[in-house]
This record gives sequence, structure tokens and C-alpha cells, in this order.
Amino acid sequence: MEKTEQLLKQKKKIIYVMLVAGIMLAAFNLRPGITSVGPLINDIQKDLHLAHWSAGLLTSLPLIAFAVMSPIVPTIANRLSNGWTLITGLIIIIIGLFVRTTPVLFFLFLGTFLVGVGIATLNVILPVIVKDKFPHKFALMTSVYTTSMSGLAALASGLSVPLASGMGLGWRNTLLVWAIPAVVAIIIWVILLRLDQKEKPQKIQLEIQEKSNKIWRSSLAWKVALFMGLQSFLFYVTITWLPDILHSKGLSRETAGWLLSITQIIGLPANFSVPIIAEKFDSQKKVAIGICSSSIIGFTILLLSTSYLFILISIVFLGLGLGGAFSLALAFIGMRARDAKQSAQLSGMAQSIGYIFAAVGPILIGSLFDMTNMWTVPIVTIITVGLLTAFFGSRAGENRYV
Repeated sequence: MEKTEQLLKQKKKIIYVMLVAGIMLAAFNLRPGITSVGPLINDIQKDLHLAHWSAGLLTSLPLIAFAVMSPIVPTIANRLSNGWTLITGLIIIIIGLFVRTTPVLFFLFLGTFLVGVGIATLNVILPVIVKDKFPHKFALMTSVYTTSMSGLAALASGLSVPLASGMGLGWRNTLLVWAIPAVVAIIIWVILLRLDQKEKPQKIQLEIQEKSNKIWRSSLAWKVALFMGLQSFLFYVTITWLPDILHSKGLSRETAGWLLSITQIIGLPANFSVPIIAEKFDSQKKVAIGICSSSIIGFTILLLSTSYLFILISIVFLGLGLGGAFSLALAFIGMRARDAKQSAQLSGMAQSIGYIFAAVGPILIGSLFDMTNMWTVPIVTIITVGLLTAFFGSRAGENRYV
């Protein structure tokens, strides 16, 4: 009897460790399929003769996919289970990465859209899995997986140019490299689900009811959604156009790519610590304003200075601001929801509406540059969005449930 209990305890520990590892590995796939594109934009433009606005579409297409898919994911998860929905998202990412290596413009955009569909599935389901499996450690686990995500995203940005140029892979094969983390994550989750299904039914019902549309009438849910969208606007504009902005200030393409990578690495401490800090307060208003102010300061310095030293300082502020805002937005999904069911509803709504705003970002900023042929107006626009992000972040930080 004691032996059986010990075996059960050991099995539970193994499942627990694998679950944490599985969440981290899944999180690895949330950004490289997108962040690896920014440093290669110039190569893609030259190869396919793209204008700035259509190059911006390469970053916006996944965000459009986020907006389309996010409300659907909770329903899919209700039928398949959380785990199998996550695996489905990973498979779609792999398919998209392969499709966009085809040397035809249509397949480049189609594959990019499919990558977005897969990432959107993971975006919505990961907070739900964390809320369901770690209800008393939601902030900590949110910190763990957002930090994992941002770490590999930073690596993707930094390695893009060296892999494409230094190792001679070209931009197509370089973008394909990021299918590897998805394959590893699928293997772990298949093993995990096989282990876990013996203890309880495979299907985890989210109980999505017809009345779930009430979430769309919640003013607080809209504030969470707008904060999610505006901070995403800032992030995806940054990963798309920061290398070009830095190059316009005299830096080489490779240096600009690595500075984009460093921006994301600097954001890792904020990624990890902001949700944990935010959870300690009844209201997260001051936390939201503080972290958004960091991004505003960073873009303002970038607007006003061409000094390499000040550019590095701006990179620090941008990294902390963008990294902290994203993990805070995801933390709001758990903090403003009462349970996993409501978290799924809020996650779907916030990411759907939020990413509609985010999708506009790279195209808008690219179009502004095309019209003015300089980065002043685009950066001023980015700063304005930063101020709006701080406002809605403070409102989303109100101490109440949707």
C-alpha cells in the first residue's frame, strides 16, 4: 500500500515537472516566428521588391490571425481539451513556417498568417492552462512562461542576421529554423497527456456557455483588451521597425539586430518580476503607469538623440517597458477573472480585440515612414500610443472582477 502511494506521489511529481517544462517549451513558440522577421525585413524587401507598408504586413498578418482566432480557441478547447488544443496550435505553427519558405509572395503571406493562427491558439490557451493547473501560483507561472517566451524571442532577433548572412542560410531557411522548438514542445505535450489521462479524463471542460457574451459588455474587460492591444502595438512596431530606425541613426544592420535582441533580453527581469509585484497590490494602477512610462521615456530618447550612448539608454528603457507591459497584460487575464472558465472568456476577448489594434501598428508606422521618408512622425505616433497604453493600463488595474 505504501509502495503504491509512493509511486503515485512520484508520478505526480513527474507530471508536475513535465507540466512546468511543457508550459515553458510551448511559450518558446509564442514569438520567434514573428521576432525573427524584423532584422531580415531589408533582405525580404530586396528579394521580393516589397514597399515598407507591405513589409509591415509580414508582422501584422499574425496579429490579424490573433484577432480572428482568439474568440474561437475557447470553444475548440472545450471540444478537444486544453492540451490537445495547444498541440494543434504547435502543429499549425510548423506548417506555417514551412509554407512561407516557398519562393512565392502568396505563400510567404499565407505561411505567415498560419504561423499567426498557431501562435494565437497558444496565446489564448496558455493562460487558461496556467489558471487551471496553478490557480494559487498564477502570477509566478505567468512570470515563468512569459520570461521563457521573451528569452527565445530575443535569441531569434539576435541570431536572424548571423544565420542568414554569416552562415549563408538566407532569410527563408533562417525563418524555418524556428520550427525546432515547436517540434520539441509537441513531443513533451504528447508524453504529458498520455501520462496525465490515466488519472483523470483527457477532456477538460471549460463550460463555455451561450451567456459568455456577457464578457463583451464588461467595461473592465474592454480596458484589459485595450491595454493588451496597445502594448502589443508598441511591441510589434518595435520588433518590426527598431532595426530600421537604428540603421537610420548610423548603426549597421547586424548591430541593429543585436540591439533589438538586447532590448528583449533587458525585458526578461521585468517579464518575470512585474506579475509577481503586481499581485502584491490590491490595485495595479501604479504598476501599469510605471512600466508604461519606461517605454515612453525610451521612445522619447530615441526621437531626440543620435548619440550611441543615449541609444543604448533608450534600449534599456524600451526593454523594461515592453517586457513588463506584456506580462502585466497576461497577468490581468488571471487577476480580473474569477476562475479558469472566465479566464478563457476574457483571454479570448482581450486577445481578439487587443490584437486588432496591434495589427494596425507595423502597417501604420511603415506607411507613415513611406509618406514622410523619415522616422520623426512615426516615433511621435508611437509615443502617443504609449501614453494611451498607460491610461488604459491604469484602468485595467482596478481592483475588481469582470
